Amino acid sequence: MRAVHLLALGAGILGATPALANEDVLKRTANPAEQVLQTVDYANTRYSKLDQINAGNVNKLQVAWTFSTGVLRGHEGSPLVVGDVMFVHTPFPNIVYALDLNQDGKILWKYEPKQDPNVIPVMCCDTVNRGLAYADGAIFLHQADTTIVSLDAKTGKVNWSTQNGDPKIGETNTATVMPVKDKLIVGIAGAEYGIRGNITAYDLKTGKRAWRAYNVGPDDEMKIDPEKTTELGKPVGKDSSLKSWEGDQWKTGGASTWGWYSYDPKLNLVYYGTGNPSTWNPKQRPGDNKWSMTIFARDADTGVAKWVYQMTPHDEWDYDGINEMILTDQKIDGKERPLLTHFDRNGFGYTLDRATGELLVAEKYDPAVNWATKVDQDKSSKTYGRPLVVAKYSTDQNGEDTNSKGICPAALGSKDQQPAAYSPKTNLFYVPTNHVCMDYEPFRVSYTPGQPYVGATLSMYPAPNSHGGMGNFIAWDGVAGKIKWSNPEQFSVWSGALATAGDVVFYGTLEGYLKAVDSKTGKELYKFKTPSGIIGNVMTFQHKGKQNIAVLSGVGGWAGIGLAAGLTDPNAGLGAVGGYAALSSYTNLGGQLTVFNLPN
Repeated sequence: MRAVHLLALGAGILGATPALANEDVLKRTANPAEQVLQTVDYANTRYSKLDQINAGNVNKLQVAWTFSTGVLRGHEGSPLVVGDVMFVHTPFPNIVYALDLNQDGKILWKYEPKQDPNVIPVMCCDTVNRGLAYADGAIFLHQADTTIVSLDAKTGKVNWSTQNGDPKIGETNTATVMPVKDKLIVGIAGAEYGIRGNITAYDLKTGKRAWRAYNVGPDDEMKIDPEKTTELGKPVGKDSSLKSWEGDQWKTGGASTWGWYSYDPKLNLVYYGTGNPSTWNPKQRPGDNKWSMTIFARDADTGVAKWVYQMTPHDEWDYDGINEMILTDQKIDGKERPLLTHFDRNGFGYTLDRATGELLVAEKYDPAVNWATKVDQDKSSKTYGRPLVVAKYSTDQNGEDTNSKGICPAALGSKDQQPAAYSPKTNLFYVPTNHVCMDYEPFRVSYTPGQPYVGATLSMYPAPNSHGGMGNFIAWDGVAGKIKWSNPEQFSVWSGALATAGDVVFYGTLEGYLKAVDSKTGKELYKFKTPSGIIGNVMTFQHKGKQNIAVLSGVGGWAGIGLAAGLTDPNAGLGAVGGYAALSSYTNLGGQLTVFNLPN
């Protein structure tokens, strides 16, 4: 009877159907009691206006209740909260739970998709999923096998489902989705299998495909206008991608979209980054390999690209550009500007004008970065906007079957997908980072559909001549391009950060600690060891007037793949197994949600 009452009560909350999804999402993202997107808001700030838990009392946090997901392996992403209901997802097989917040997480319904387990070995770096999205009374899930499902938020019943890709050729999914207006924006993973990356929009109500834009290939298929789509203020010109690949290599060119999406309702632009070109052996694909490793700004209605910016032309290190684009409005030279800040795998923190794509800042956010001296910011230079590569660390110049040593960062980047947060109170970004370097040996590989198309052997280790650990949690000034403070960590910080109006920033560690630090100074205020390593993103919500903090723990992801998949060869997991071997002494597999609040 209680559950029935709750659902009747929740009908007003969950059943609202405004004409456009963005009205619903905009309204709910403005309410800090709820969380309906993995990114907290369209701008990807991961900032909450809740301040009941603050720098003065966060040390009193206690566990309120817990929930076991019943699945092991890497738990990325975070729960959602809509009204009195929390929605929790798992890694493969991507189970979805609706939990009653009035009864400490009693299960209201459970959706368990039937997926072919043959998808598991095709997933590059663990069976993770970065979570659900909510809009218009529906929960949206993009499964590992690329099935997209719309579920009725009240009952868990399937509204519609559609297939976005084909695992047989290496297409899978690990990312969340983003509801924008009347469309659902989704991406695809699989660059390690030579797929051709794209971004697709589906009708929110029916699941019918509205548009698809490829990231490499012919202009029309990429939805690029040679005269109107710009890079650094200049039109990209005809066949900009085709001219940057040899022959038909773009057809297996990678540039997947397994990261995050942002949206600016005023400009009506969707922002995202593209992944590595295929293969990892740069000798096999001469040219800039456009538009892999690129920030795209696309019209939400049509998919047409307004501007692009390629961060790592002719990638030689697997520095995917898929990390989140954080949208802020800040003053530069006394003038308010619409900004986009992006912490790339390549170790540079970029700030661009998100309306025009003008490059404003590109600076190293980890002092260990050595593969390039800098990004050229001289507008009159021939290499404007390009990184100036150090020959010693160029796997292309050193050649095939040569082991290039001491490259920083490692392939998993100075930051991978674990999202940063931004606080408008401090104007600082809070960034979980990897402080890791690598040796990289490319070798010749041939393309077979559905088979790995990597072509490099890697080993990873902590950045030398440093604090000995593999991570830092930093505060970054995106306008000045400078680190404000940095907290060393023993392992990479593989969890998403959360900034709050209570002057507290939360993050999790690979050993399993939930940590709270002072947003101004970085001083540690609280920590609690959860049952397994945290690679999930910390979230907060308010229920019955009380603020809660919640996080998924369950070690895995690329950094934890050795533990998650039981691998022991140091070069396995694309080099991560050896680098993170010590992790097994600190934590073990798990799958748990922990909810914290202050004592009454």
